Amino acid sequence: MDVFIAGIAQTPLGRHPDTSVKELARQAVGGALRDAGVDLGSIDAAWFANVRQGQMEGQNSIRGQCALTAMGLGGIPIFNVENACASSSSALYQAYAAIKAGLHDIVVVAGVEKMYYPEKRQAMMEAFFGGTDVHEMQSTWAGLQRIGDGIGPQQAAGGDWRQQSFFMDVYAALARMHMKLYGTTQAHYAHAAAKNHGHSALNPLAQYRTPMSVQEVLDTPLIAWPLTRAMCAPISDGAAAAVVCSEKALDRIGRARAVRIRGMGVSSTVDRAPEALESHCVTLAATRAYGAAGIAARDIDVVEVHDASSFAEVLQIENLGLCARGEGGPYTASGATTLGGECPVNVSGGLVSKGHPIAATGIIQLHELVTQLRGEAGPRQVQGARIAVAENGGGFLRVEDAAAVVTVLDRIQP
Repeated sequence: MDVFIAGIAQTPLGRHPDTSVKELARQAVGGALRDAGVDLGSIDAAWFANVRQGQMEGQNSIRGQCALTAMGLGGIPIFNVENACASSSSALYQAYAAIKAGLHDIVVVAGVEKMYYPEKRQAMMEAFFGGTDVHEMQSTWAGLQRIGDGIGPQQAAGGDWRQQSFFMDVYAALARMHMKLYGTTQAHYAHAAAKNHGHSALNPLAQYRTPMSVQEVLDTPLIAWPLTRAMCAPISDGAAAAVVCSEKALDRIGRARAVRIRGMGVSSTVDRAPEALESHCVTLAATRAYGAAGIAARDIDVVEVHDASSFAEVLQIENLGLCARGEGGPYTASGATTLGGECPVNVSGGLVSKGHPIAATGIIQLHELVTQLRGEAGPRQVQGARIAVAENGGGFLRVEDAAAVVTVLDRIQP
C-alpha cells in the first residue's frame, strides 16, 4: 500500500519568545490541513513530536494532547514522540507504518519546538546534555578528544564538559578525525556552510537570509576548531506538520499536489570503532530506505541532510552514497551540491542557516522536498526534481548519531 503526503506546512523559523508551543502547533497543523484541502474532522490519528517542552516548561507526558486538543483536534488517537533531533521524522515513520497496516487513512504528523527562553538560558543549554548518555558523559568526552589528535591549532576544549558547547565539540572532534583520515580541510566545511547561507537567502521561511562567502564563514568566531559560528546551527523556534494518507483517501482528497513516501529506513547507534565509517548508522538507514524505495544514490535529484554542523553535511553525503567515502569535502567544494549542481543538497539553507528547532526539523526537511517535487520552490527550484531524500539524525551515542531516519519521496502523476 502506497502512502502519500497530501499537505504540508511550516512556520517561519527564528527566535519567537512570545509564541507558545500551542500557537506554533496551530499554525503548522492548520497550514497543512489547508494545503491538503481537508478539515479537522477528516483526521483519524495524530503524532506529535517535541523534545524541549517537558524540560523547559514542565509539560510532560501529554504534550500532543495539550497542543492539538486546544485547536479542536480531539477524540482521536494522539501519540507523543521524542527521539532527539529525529523526533518528527520518527513520528512520520510510525504514521507511515500505521497507514501501511491499514489502521488509518488520513493522519497528521507534527513537529513543534520552542528552544528560545531568554530568561532560562542556562537551563536551555543544559537541556542539550540529555541528547547523549548522561551516565557516560565524561568517558564520551575524553574519548572524543583523542580521535582527532594532531590535527589543527586547537584541540578539543578539554576540562569539564559541562562548561563546553558539548555537541559542537563532538562535531569538531569528528571533523578533525575526518581531516586526519581523508585530508579534508577547514575550507571544505566552510564551502558547505557558505553554500547553505547562500541557499537560505532564497528561502522566506529561513532564520538567516544573508549570503556568506567561504572567507566570511571562516572569519566568524571560532566555536571549536575547525568549526566557526557560521558552520553551526542556531537556537530556533518553529513547527511543521504533514497530512499523511493512504491511496484510498488520496482519491477523495485529490492527487494533483500529492507526493509519495516511496520508502523509509531507520536505525540507531552502531557499536563500532570511530574510523569504521562504512558502518555508520546513517549508511544503514540509507541502505534500508533505498531498498524499500527501489532506488540507488545515483537516482536522487535533491537532498536535505542534517547539518547541525557543516562537517555533518560533508559526512552525511558520503553516508548517503552521493560521493565516495572521504570525498565529501572536495565534492562539496566542486559545486556539485549547490543549486544547479549535480545533486543539490540543503537548498532550503540547511540547519546552519535555515534553522534547527529540534523536534520539528525532520518534517521541515520534508516541507522543502515536497515543495521541490511539486515544482513550487521559486528561485531555489531544482529543475526536473523527481526523487528526493531527507536524512535526519538525532542525539549522540558513543561515536555517532543515536537515531537516524532516511526518507525517500517521489513525484507522482496526477
